[in-house]
Amino acid sequence: MEILRRALKAFQKSLKVTQLDSESTLGGRGMTSGRTSGIIGITPPNRFPREVWDELVRQGQLRGGRQGVYELPPG
Repeated sequence: MEILRRALKAFQKSLKVTQLDSESTLGGRGMTSGRTSGIIGITPPNRFPREVWDELVRQGQLRGGRQGVYELPPG
């Protein structure tokens, strides 16, 4: 389904931006320190309804949903 594909892509982009933002503000010279972000889950973009995220969890493309925070499955 097209909406699920678009929602997953939006989630992946949002997660990546959040991780990059975290990595660049860890202190000192963020871009050269080599530290990685500890962020593995986020609240998904609100332009898609919760049912879309729940369906992606059911299909195994996302994990979580607890307290509105989702993450990508390992691998």
